[in-house]
Amino acid sequence: MKRLAVLGAAESGIGTAVLGQKMGYDVFVSDSGNIKDCYKAELEARHILWEEGGHTLPSIMDADEVVKSPGIPDTVPVIRQLHEKGIPVISEIEFAGRYTKARMVCITGSNGKTTTTSLIFHIMKKAGFNVGLAGNIGRSLARQVAENDKDWYVIELSSFQLDGMFRFRADIGVLLNITPDHLDRYDYKMENYAASKMRILQNQRSEDSFVYWMQDEYIPEELCRLKPASRQLAFSDTENAETAAFIGENSLVIPAFEGFEIPFDDIMLQGRHNMRNCMAAALASRAAGVVPSDIKAGMKDFPGIEHRLEYAGEANGVRYINDSKATNIDACYCALESMTTPVVLILGGLDKGNDYTTIAPLVHKKCRALVFLGMDNTKLQNFFADFGLPTCEVRSMKDCVRACADFAQVGDTVLLSPCCASFDLFHNMEDRGEQFKQQVKALQAEA
Repeated sequence: MKRLAVLGAAESGIGTAVLGQKMGYDVFVSDSGNIKDCYKAELEARHILWEEGGHTLPSIMDADEVVKSPGIPDTVPVIRQLHEKGIPVISEIEFAGRYTKARMVCITGSNGKTTTTSLIFHIMKKAGFNVGLAGNIGRSLARQVAENDKDWYVIELSSFQLDGMFRFRADIGVLLNITPDHLDRYDYKMENYAASKMRILQNQRSEDSFVYWMQDEYIPEELCRLKPASRQLAFSDTENAETAAFIGENSLVIPAFEGFEIPFDDIMLQGRHNMRNCMAAALASRAAGVVPSDIKAGMKDFPGIEHRLEYAGEANGVRYINDSKATNIDACYCALESMTTPVVLILGGLDKGNDYTTIAPLVHKKCRALVFLGMDNTKLQNFFADFGLPTCEVRSMKDCVRACADFAQVGDTVLLSPCCASFDLFHNMEDRGEQFKQQVKALQAEA
């Protein structure tokens, strides 16, 4: 019996363990932190060996193969030792892909992944497809393959997940953009990060489709270098003879659909960045076989996603917007660009090699004040010191929202769009967003 070690016991790891056991592996699960009680109970019920609070190396080094959480970098000692011993280390997506015949729509990019993935899933499900949602959102792909396999999966993929994928193939690949993010994991080199994103093309065949943004700084050049076999469907901000979709004056136009056009007013999502997401979703959905009328219907009633420019409420005449998913500079730029009132902006967390120069003009133009939320705000303080804006530092969400309320005036918007990862003060970006919404509710109760 082959031995499978699973490093990391959250949804991805537990799903892998469940699938591995079903496929006849002797499974061992190891987490350097604490495992949630619900996951412990599931492992116990399935008689799967597990440990928390550290790794027992002999039990891991004895594995035939290891599936690791995408959050674990290759530089940690246990992964280095596995590589030195020649034991394959792969991602959950790579492992799960072996055991399903489902077709895969895979979405990556520095920004817009979750919105686009959710929109494609919404369109396909509404159109009657037998489809699952997986990757960074939804239930793990491995668990779905083990318990309720689908004909199609729509999968959000991070660069970390792509790094652990080797034979997996995307029938339809979507690459939204490549902007600086996670550079701390890529030796602070954009070429390394871009190469990771382009892995979504690996193994594609001539019958497959690749959807991408034509104006991106890196993608067209990488395509020239890689020369993929798949059919290329480019979307663009402006009309171009080579584009399959573009942003018109008052509508999205998709020549690839024989005259398909949808007015902006008929699309639930708003903002230029979301028009790009909608074009990508439309092209990917059509490549999957969804008819244009069903694509239009899905765009009209898509509700959006949590923690991405989510309206959190109003208190004392001030709007509060939860954009906790904005963990890099470009996401914050898109959020600021969409603001139409003066902004009190919340920045901070674990810096990932950010260069705040990109958002500087919008901060000058749109922000009334800045609130820095993080354990170490030195870089933020230094960069924005000469902007002439009121600032303050906080280390809890309660203090953060109170400070914002003090800075804001009637008609303003308080925007949580931090540019940074959340792990210095919060469990994850969802926890950060939930705490923000809770504190807004507390303000409303006092109003």
